[in-house]
This record gives sequence, structure tokens and C-alpha cells, in this order.
Amino acid sequence: MSIFFKQRSVLPGFGLTMGFTILYLSLIVLIPLSGLLFKTATLSWEDFWGAVASARVLASFRLTFGCALLAAMINGVFGLMVAWVLVRYRLPGKRVIDALVDLPFALPTAVAGITLAGLYAGNGWIGQYLEPLGIKIAYTPLGIIVAMTFIGLPFVVRTVQPVLEDMEKEQEEAAACLGANRWQTFVRVIFPAITPALLTGFALAYARAIGEYGSVIFIAGNMPMVSEITPLLIITKLEQYDYAGATAIATVMLVFSFLILLTINLIQWWSRRHAER
Repeated sequence: MSIFFKQRSVLPGFGLTMGFTILYLSLIVLIPLSGLLFKTATLSWEDFWGAVASARVLASFRLTFGCALLAAMINGVFGLMVAWVLVRYRLPGKRVIDALVDLPFALPTAVAGITLAGLYAGNGWIGQYLEPLGIKIAYTPLGIIVAMTFIGLPFVVRTVQPVLEDMEKEQEEAAACLGANRWQTFVRVIFPAITPALLTGFALAYARAIGEYGSVIFIAGNMPMVSEITPLLIITKLEQYDYAGATAIATVMLVFSFLILLTINLIQWWSRRHAER
């Protein structure tokens, strides 16, 4: 007789919450992305290729994805170091430093861009000492990397920090008892445990940097073929009422970003399975 009765979940309301979740995701994510694809579909293949394969657009793709990748890699290294210091050491002003990590979340991106441009310009507090050495940051691709690194750092720190806090010190003590030095303990015990979180932070920082606009345009210089990012090029197309061209460029960015994030998620999944074994 039990086969005639519906099996009930321990947590009630699954149907309602699942329906609400699908509706919410459809309104916020799927429908806008579908509109983007439908608008792009109005172009013929020749028009689409002409919109996304011009020299100016390809240069913006290389600049945006390349600078975002470098910024995410920098944040992967130094974000891990910041999280390590906040978790493992006691130092004066630790709470202030911990709060400063979240500052890029709260600071308006335009304010961040203006501040960075003022600091690293030729007459800025930092730029005036770097330019005599031949290092020009403001209004160059290097300035774009600086801005993307600034807005992406919290993603790495906040994903790695809880994992470090939850790690049991007995594992490190056991490794030390077995004769491992500090470097071996980090490489063979600590790093495998934090790798999934580090990859997650890297992916979030990378995705955030790809779509960043406000903090970059003030320090980039925005010179076509040199320091023009793809989001700015999309805005330029919209201001010229070239909506189809703007959506075509945005579609390419969407596809490449999705493929890159999917690859990172697969690597993260593989690393978790490898760690469990």
C-alpha cells in the first residue's frame, strides 16, 4: 500500500520554492540573456562577423580578457597571502585591515577609478615617483590591471579565509611530526585543502574584472587599439544607436566568459574529487 502514497520530503514546500526559484532566475537572468541573443539573431552571419571581428573589437577583446586574467592571477597570489595573514597571525589593527578588504565592495566604482587615476598619474602621489623610472601606470593597459586587481581582491580573500579558519591544526602538527618542513606542509597539506576555494575566488575575481567599467575607464585612457576595454566599446556602440552591433559584441563576451567559468568550475570539481581520494 505504501506505493500508493506520495513520499514526503523532510523539508516541506519544495514545489513552491522550486517554482519561485525558476521564476526568479528567469526574470533576472534568463529573459535578459534571451533578449540579448534574440537581438543578435537579427543580424546576418556577415553582419555579425563584421561587428565582432573588426581590428578595434578584437583589440578590445585581447585587452579585456588578458588584463582580467592577469589581475585575477595577481589576486590569487596576494589574496591568499592576505587571507593567510588575517587568519594565522595576530597583529595591531587587524580588524581595520579586515574591514579594508571589503572596501572595494562598498566604494562606488567611479570613485575608485578617479582615486586610482589621481594616485598613479604623472603628478600623483605614487605616479610622480614611478614615471621617472620609466613606469607609467595611468592611461595605459597597466592601469587597467591595477583597477581590475583593486576590485577583485575581496573575492579571493573572502572565499579562502573561511576555509583557512576551519582547517584543523592537527593535520599540520601530524605532518610536522612525520618530518615535513613548513614548505612541504603547505604544499602537501594546506594547499590541496584550499585549492577549491582559491579557484572559486579566482573565477569570481576574473568574472568581475571582465565586466568592470566604472573604475577602469578613468584610469585606462580609452584609446582605441591601445587601452579601450570591451564594455566601453559596447557603450560607444549604444551611444551611436548601433544596438545590433553592441549586442553582438556582448554575446561574444558572454559566450567566452561562460566557457572560461565553466572550465574553471570543472577544474574545481576535479580538484575536489582528487582531494577526497
